[in-house]
Amino acid sequence: MVPPGVHRIPEVVFTTQLQSKLSFDGVVLVTDSVEKLPRDLESLKAPLSQYKSIDLAAEKEVVLIHAAVFPGARLIFAPTGPLNRDYDDVRRYGDAAVSGIKRALKAGMVEPLLVCCPDPAFKEAALVTLLGALHATYTPLEVREAFPEKSTKVDQLGVWASSEAEGKKLVQLAMALESGRAVCRDIGGSDPERMAPPKVADYVQSVFANSVVSVSVTSDLKILEQEYPCLAAVNRCAKDVERHQARVIELQYTGEGDINKTLFLVGKGITYDTGGADIKTGGSMAGMHRDKCGAAAVAGFFQVLSMLKPKGIKVVGVMTMVRNSVGSDCYVADELITSRANRRIRIGNTDAEGRMVMADLLCHMKEKAIKENSAELFTIATLTGHAVRTVGSNYPIVMGNGPAYQAKLTQELQAAGDKMGDFIEISTIRREDYELHKGKSEYEDILQANNQPSISVSRGHQSASAFLIMASGLDKHGIDSEKPLPFCHIDIAGSAGPFPGVPSGVPVIAMAAKYILNRI
Repeated sequence: MVPPGVHRIPEVVFTTQLQSKLSFDGVVLVTDSVEKLPRDLESLKAPLSQYKSIDLAAEKEVVLIHAAVFPGARLIFAPTGPLNRDYDDVRRYGDAAVSGIKRALKAGMVEPLLVCCPDPAFKEAALVTLLGALHATYTPLEVREAFPEKSTKVDQLGVWASSEAEGKKLVQLAMALESGRAVCRDIGGSDPERMAPPKVADYVQSVFANSVVSVSVTSDLKILEQEYPCLAAVNRCAKDVERHQARVIELQYTGEGDINKTLFLVGKGITYDTGGADIKTGGSMAGMHRDKCGAAAVAGFFQVLSMLKPKGIKVVGVMTMVRNSVGSDCYVADELITSRANRRIRIGNTDAEGRMVMADLLCHMKEKAIKENSAELFTIATLTGHAVRTVGSNYPIVMGNGPAYQAKLTQELQAAGDKMGDFIEISTIRREDYELHKGKSEYEDILQANNQPSISVSRGHQSASAFLIMASGLDKHGIDSEKPLPFCHIDIAGSAGPFPGVPSGVPVIAMAAKYILNRI
């Protein structure tokens, strides 16, 4: 059952028969070559081979074929293209499914049957294909609310499976993972008024009402100023506009059985980023409602937890929902602010607000993590333009502190994402990154940022991670400390999704692949 407020994912049903008795109005085939179809799918060969004889583009682009023997008498072939093992990956299947379902929608299908040819080189090809198809059916929140009749693009989505057990597992995982991505897209993609901080809190409470996830919201200004002074500084300009006032949203999940892993997640939730006093210029402010995609990913991860209910794991997450407004009361460069960890921070650039809103919450999570066994901490944020310049627009970057590096957490997260097509690159935090943020005078302990945009700062995305470690006091919990705490920062600035367009939902699936799927 889909919780209130969440995008209603199409009903997904599986079948082991192409000529199914279930109601479908067309078949969408995803594979790299017709010649590789296994015995279970041989009935697809004849119409496809016949079509190939008259169209050399048949394995290069999406085609629609009349095939009377199949449901709806329509067969769409969505080729992955050649799979070069040197550089291609499982995303080819997801991309092909997106193209195939979009073509099915143009053809008028509302109950397509998705078929993915098994590929021994990509064990999760079927799941990635189904997730691609579901991505293509997502309808933005504002559209659903303004035009209820447009809330769904298909009535039912079928998926072929070679066995009943495989089909049940495929549907269960896909529905949970897509539901998580849908929550992430709803929050991350909606405009700065529809998902202003108070409305994000309302949405999250609606999603997790009567679920295994508990939600608490902090809105009191005095509490925010006392507990999270760095966040309160960013909120100072927005606090007098009621609909823009900050919210700290905390979520918690505790699985059944003995807890052997505890995660603490902090998500950046800047509902709109003007840059503050260091205002964004030259048209670069457009799209800044997406600066909340880190917090959106935290909510999305909890949605997966609520549906799959993994055992033996506890997860605490916080969403830092703040608007970085500009005006007479905005925080400015040169200010000195003392963090929750009692570090004196000199502001260098108000457009580096993301690290500010997360630092004290990360400190708070650190205080909780000290009391737990097998604790790991994460920050997730659309943090720096430097990340985009470094790895491009399709990849997040993960960095770990000493204990995380020692435990190979970044490598494990990357490997988990690789299998599911939710790719993550790895960077390393070096001594230069800490040096950049050391106080430059006796006034301050830490410099928040220099006076340049992060995209122009050497090692801009790595140094931001060092700031978070220093400002939160995590530097006291390194390898040589009495209580080492593994910490990873994930910068999703380049990979949160195209604008205009639909958010990607990263890194919900990679995180789920590492921490959830092996526990159900």
